[in-house]
Amino acid sequence: MKLITILPCLLLVAGCNAAPDKEADQAPASKADVDADSLRFEDAKTDAAPFTEPPTLRAQVLLDHLGFSPGVIDGKEGQSYVAALRGFQKARGLEESGKLDAATEQALLQGRSIPATRMVVIPAGFAKGPFVPAFPKDAADQAKLPALGYRNLTEALAERFHTTPETLVALNSPSTLVGAGRPFRVPNIPDVDVPTTGEDPRGWNDTLERLGVAPDQLAAAKIVVDKSEGVLKVYDEGKKLVAQFPATMGSRHDPLPIGTWKIQGVSRNPDFHYNPKLFWDVSNDKDAVMLKPGPNSPVGVAWIDLSKPHYGIHGTSEPHTIGRAESHGCVRLTNWDAARVAQMVKPGTPAIFQN
Repeated sequence: MKLITILPCLLLVAGCNAAPDKEADQAPASKADVDADSLRFEDAKTDAAPFTEPPTLRAQVLLDHLGFSPGVIDGKEGQSYVAALRGFQKARGLEESGKLDAATEQALLQGRSIPATRMVVIPAGFAKGPFVPAFPKDAADQAKLPALGYRNLTEALAERFHTTPETLVALNSPSTLVGAGRPFRVPNIPDVDVPTTGEDPRGWNDTLERLGVAPDQLAAAKIVVDKSEGVLKVYDEGKKLVAQFPATMGSRHDPLPIGTWKIQGVSRNPDFHYNPKLFWDVSNDKDAVMLKPGPNSPVGVAWIDLSKPHYGIHGTSEPHTIGRAESHGCVRLTNWDAARVAQMVKPGTPAIFQN
């Protein structure tokens, strides 16, 4: 992800890896402690000037809500936005124009009035990180980190609200300060109920909450990765298109493996075995290393393993490149979309890759 410096963070507190003492571990949490760890974004009470919402921005937010992801929410009419509109229109039996016509807008609203943005208060639990300000480029140096976390609060906020740091600047201003307790305008991606997915040794519940992704998603009967459209489609048991996500898939050196495969399993917050010999654009003189989990991992927050060896569907540390860059043969999604798909599939789910 791109490091942005024009939004200074007031609070960039590195996490402490030291174990708590026994007395602290046994003491019940006070309300102040709970609030300090909260990831909930409450509405801000502010006298900020009214915000004029661009129709494209509102449509992107609504598409995201309904499972037809436009990728990053940025108010721009790019190819991922057009593809999301086409997918939604197909699912609703509308003309597949890829344009925000009156019928499509009415279907998106579903009789609701949902604003495109919210003014929120940045919670202390979210603002304290931990962050990795001096994030190294080299994999060998990344392997020394305890986790591949966000560089700063702005980057974390961008992922939580399915957007980019640049869009956050545009929604606020270059002079807006970012920190715990500060009011801040964001795309209207709501909080989710605190996820509880059973045993959670790798912190997946926390990841879902930090990405604004609910653990309960529609079950996928099959997924289709369509190279010509640049999307991953999710179908239910009735063969109905129920969700769609923009994807980066393959390259001239590592083409998308066309065929019918199956989901082997899902690794949430995975370690990543970085083997330079598998990458045509990396010197074989580099050593293989094991990278710890984190949103800035080369595979993002999730790895969905395929029956095709060495291939998978995964997240990315650069969501703004989805659909605009090549991959090493795998299917890359934004972290929030990868997390959503990870909750939709299971071992045995068919994965059809087509041109």
